[in-house]
Amino acid sequence: MIRQAVKADAEQIMPLLHSAIGSIASSLAGTENEQEALEILKDFYLSSGNRISFENIIVDEREGRIAGMLVAYHGSEAEALDRPFLERISRVQGIRDYKIEREAGEDEYYLDAVAVHEDFQGRGIAKALMSAFESKARALGHPTVSLIVEENNERAHSIYVKQGYDHTGELTVYGHRYLRMTKLVLNID
Repeated sequence: MIRQAVKADAEQIMPLLHSAIGSIASSLAGTENEQEALEILKDFYLSSGNRISFENIIVDEREGRIAGMLVAYHGSEAEALDRPFLERISRVQGIRDYKIEREAGEDEYYLDAVAVHEDFQGRGIAKALMSAFESKARALGHPTVSLIVEENNERAHSIYVKQGYDHTGELTVYGHRYLRMTKLVLNID
């Protein structure tokens, strides 16, 4: 069952989130200590108004467990959703010029992260979550959805192409090269 994430999902979602974003977890948390980063991100998950808030996550629940999760938000909200991370880094570490690299296009509904628990892989969960993400974009009136994929991740790239995503550019995020992929999900005439 695909549903909106809730605060009570935090313990199951955090490992999935970490598997999806990897080293970006440390960048968002402002620390290289992986355990500390995960605790910081859990606090953000439980709060409103940031990119990894439960408000921006949908989950696929099966057998009473979170089988997969997807983080999404509109690109026009990216700066505001990243502000809490920057404010924390400034307050705690005194770094005033810290930057979080922008991934989302201004006019796109952005798939920030998707992950499926290893016990549930191969069951179409990622595809179902992406379909729900695209449906939500349409319902909100957002015609274009986007995502990025590491340039050497041929498996994921192939999946996105099969789902109808087109390669529309490239970008570098925290030293890693990514392909930008977009899909039109709503015609507005």
